[in-house]
Amino acid sequence: MDFILSFAPLLVLLVVLLASALRVLREYERGVVFLLGRFWKVKGPGLVIIIPLIQQMVRVDLRTVVLDVPPQDVISRDNVSVKVNAVIYFRVLDPQKAIIQVEDFLSATSQLAQTTLRAVLGKHELDEMLAERERLNADIQQVLDAQTDAWGVKVANVEIKHVDLNESMVRAIARQAEAERERRAKVIHAEGELQASEKLSQAAAVLARQPGALQLRYLQTLASISGDRSSTVVFPLPVDLLQGILRPRES
Repeated sequence: MDFILSFAPLLVLLVVLLASALRVLREYERGVVFLLGRFWKVKGPGLVIIIPLIQQMVRVDLRTVVLDVPPQDVISRDNVSVKVNAVIYFRVLDPQKAIIQVEDFLSATSQLAQTTLRAVLGKHELDEMLAERERLNADIQQVLDAQTDAWGVKVANVEIKHVDLNESMVRAIARQAEAERERRAKVIHAEGELQASEKLSQAAAVLARQPGALQLRYLQTLASISGDRSSTVVFPLPVDLLQGILRPRES
């Protein structure tokens, strides 16, 4: 009994060391192991044995991280101030670089996303921010991915969520849209008038070549007017038309 009690502290120490030496890494985790402060290897997933006091391990999550970029004040190329926020999807491809090359890859990616968002959108006009989001998303993603590659981080996607304008700018855009609609309506009306005038000119040319057709047109107009009993219509009758009608009787 005394023998067991004398070795009890040693047994407890062995149990503690064994517990600290055994690590279990999930399927989406990797362990970056350092040996006396120097990088040794990347381990996992599964059971990993670490030599206490000699080796240290840092866990790295390989799952895709959804990073919400807070609203950023952006001045567009046409000097319009807007607030833009976005969401970024990225994941760690190289655990060794993610731990060694940068102190905190999550914070570093977040800060880089904010500055890149302002820099890229500042090169475009407001209309492009509102109408060409897919192209801007691709541009931001390309710039971020190129800069985070040295950290072992892969930026998979960037989505601009909101482009917020102040009230005065919203009213200005509404007036611009209304003016654009009026312009299009006037253009369409003018094009319709032009087409109608061309058709009328063609019809006049045909009637000029066929005097009988002109007389029939007058008669059709009289017939349509006579059917309307709600008003009295004075219809001028050309002398040429009377001559054309009466000439066959004289012969």
